[in-house]
Amino acid sequence: MSSAKNGNATSLETVKKGLPRRYRAERRFRFFGLTAIAISLSFLVLLFGSVISKGYSAFQQTFVQLEISFDPALMDRNNPGNSDFGGVVKAALFREFPEVSDRGERKKLFALISTGAVYQLQEMITAQPSLIGSSVTVWVPTDDDVDMLLKGHGGRTTAESDRRLDDQQLAWIGKWEREGKIKKRFNRTFFTSGDSREPELAGILGAFSGSMLTLALTLALSFPIGVAAAVYLEEFAPRNRFVDVIEVNINNLAAVPSIVYGLLGLAVFINFFHLPRSSPMVGGLVLTLMTLPTIIIASRAALQSVPPSIREAALGIGASKMQMVNHHVLPLALPGMLTGTIIGMARALGETAPLLMIGMVAFIVDIPSNFISPATALPVQIYLWADSPERAFVERTSAAIMVLLAFLVVMNSLAVILRNRFERRW
Repeated sequence: MSSAKNGNATSLETVKKGLPRRYRAERRFRFFGLTAIAISLSFLVLLFGSVISKGYSAFQQTFVQLEISFDPALMDRNNPGNSDFGGVVKAALFREFPEVSDRGERKKLFALISTGAVYQLQEMITAQPSLIGSSVTVWVPTDDDVDMLLKGHGGRTTAESDRRLDDQQLAWIGKWEREGKIKKRFNRTFFTSGDSREPELAGILGAFSGSMLTLALTLALSFPIGVAAAVYLEEFAPRNRFVDVIEVNINNLAAVPSIVYGLLGLAVFINFFHLPRSSPMVGGLVLTLMTLPTIIIASRAALQSVPPSIREAALGIGASKMQMVNHHVLPLALPGMLTGTIIGMARALGETAPLLMIGMVAFIVDIPSNFISPATALPVQIYLWADSPERAFVERTSAAIMVLLAFLVVMNSLAVILRNRFERRW
């Protein structure tokens, strides 16, 4: 009896001796875990901070106020497109600075105004031909160099040889500033226009429309096909070697690099079926192939989460296997399927490599109107702008990244909401 007591005491003493070491190990584990989380969050904050600090200014554009006189001698009432709107803008500038007479100085003065001013005036006359012969005050966009200067990137105090604007141009801009005729306004063009060689005229609407058309086709094809494949493999497929091979290949396809799907789309959809290059149709088909494995795997996991008792109860009251799946299993698994689909769509939205392979890297100015129109996608637009040397494209690149990240956050948040809203806990 005493030996048993001694043994218990010895074991208790051993446990007590080991407790400080175990507590230290637990504290170290918590410390390393919190450190890893802090490092991850710091890198995330650094990433978002860098993007936002470079891109927020793109949501504003510099405009200058000019007194525009639509001289009938320069206007064509029957066809406004043949009117000399450039001459109208030049005349307004020369009235603003009558002392500028040298040809070289006039050219530098006109360079302060964006070419978008011509299109703006053309739209005004097209909408209101009655303006011909009258004078109106119009805020027109400035050139990107002026825009960057007023946003603090022009380096007013640097040497003239190191600036894109010389001292004379700075003096003209200073006169506008003193008179309150130049200011920054919300940049609607960024959200309402397609791509352009001029940074101040470039927008994301064309790329965003191309992405939406591509994702719409991807969703319309991948969701029903992926769900149907998952239901068959999980509920109806026999357990044999052939089905096992299919399941293994689906899991492997989920890990295939996305550029491989782009090569497949180039070889099959464009070279073999001769579908239009750079179109949302081909992009949607390629992204469908890429997202199908993800949706199938997520849908099978959702089906497996439904308790077997649901199936047994449905079959026990006389339901057929198809009725059991359609009326009982599928509705309960649908939230998980939707979550997996939205995550797959979010991945497809951010893909660039497969779209580059099928030609969606082309310079597209027009807004795509259908699935076979030439188009690009928002990630590809970001790639193109990032390769441009102009400083103004740097801020537009970051602004487009902000829009893309915001849309991805919305899609992932929607997935979380759907999961929490419809999830059943067994």
